[in-house]
Amino acid sequence: MTLRDLITDVLRTLWAHKLRAFLTMFGIAWGIVSIVLMVAAGEGLRKGQEEQSKTLGKDVMIVFHGRTSLQVGGTHAGRLVHWEDEDVPVVQAEGQDCEYAIPELEQETVLTHSNFNNASFTVTGSYPQFSSIRSLGVGLGRFYDWDDMREARRVAFLGSDASKQLFPGRNPVGENVYLNDFPFVVIGVMATKKQDSSYDGWDVNKVFIPFSAMRRDFPDKPPGTPTTFDQLLVTPKSVEQHEACKHEVRVALARMHRYDPNDKEACPIWDTVQEAKAFRQMTDGMKYFLGAVGIVTLLLGGIGVMNVMLVAVRERTREIGVCKALGAPSGTILKQFFVEALIIALLSGAIGLGVAFGFCALVNLLPMPDFFAGLIPDWTSGLVAAGLLGAIAVAAALYPARRAASIDPIEALRYEAGG
Repeated sequence: MTLRDLITDVLRTLWAHKLRAFLTMFGIAWGIVSIVLMVAAGEGLRKGQEEQSKTLGKDVMIVFHGRTSLQVGGTHAGRLVHWEDEDVPVVQAEGQDCEYAIPELEQETVLTHSNFNNASFTVTGSYPQFSSIRSLGVGLGRFYDWDDMREARRVAFLGSDASKQLFPGRNPVGENVYLNDFPFVVIGVMATKKQDSSYDGWDVNKVFIPFSAMRRDFPDKPPGTPTTFDQLLVTPKSVEQHEACKHEVRVALARMHRYDPNDKEACPIWDTVQEAKAFRQMTDGMKYFLGAVGIVTLLLGGIGVMNVMLVAVRERTREIGVCKALGAPSGTILKQFFVEALIIALLSGAIGLGVAFGFCALVNLLPMPDFFAGLIPDWTSGLVAAGLLGAIAVAAALYPARRAASIDPIEALRYEAGG
């Protein structure tokens, strides 16, 4: 029997038992769909959260000041620590694994108004690198630069919502905004962004000015001094260097302010790199768990294939006996049942992959909620599922096919269906 005749005969047999073949194929296809969709959902959640976390800042560590909890060098615990302007160059110089270390000074009680409206926004001052560290995209105009810093110019960069409130329906670039009656020229407006986290409010509702102008016009309030600031923003040179960078920052600040470097209460750090790693581990664990559920479904589908093939062998016992009596070798019988199981598995796998990827494409046409990037199918998971499906199909078909090939033709001819 040629391969073409063999496949034709198998397809004719499957068509004669349509319901049984359909139910078997449905079980296997559902396993493929389950694996692809569950992995795609986990990947969409991970990627969406990863993109949103970048709105706070990419690989940024926010270093807050606190109170000492350990005694060291004759100083008592509970002492209030404030970062000083002189800390910045020291941390930058001693942090060999740190790319940037910049200060941030804020005021939440600044009265803000334009010629068109009044408001009360958080005003924050820092260095020009602040825009890239904190992911402040420019929608209009520009962010302040080092010339603005050196000359302590009264220029302002507005958050997108702050701009809409202060200058409704207008382009604010070039206009004046008054911060506690100090006139600042608007040089730019931030592009709209969605944040999922913050340590001092949403960036869209802020006014950003150069650190030198902030220090002069809005110095730190008591118990701070004219040379203290709120927090230090630090970024590592690479993700792999972030732990070393964090340690260097702690050591440098501890030496400057005379407290134990291991005193985390004196120097609390919000490490977004560590948070991102923890979230990735969580989503990876979820993805592996959901994938395992899909694999179990595939295994159940394989058992279904085996049961169907065993029933087929039993129903076709007399037919097998006739074939063997006419001289059909055992290898032909073995191939016939083996190919039948393989065709079921291949068709089921192809249908499952097509349905899964098609469903992902349709869902991704819909508007996605915040922090979810949609269903992102992974060809790797699809190929792994297909490989597992092939292995399961071979294993499931092997026993029924060998049983059919080993039937004695005399006994098979005497077999009565239902007997």
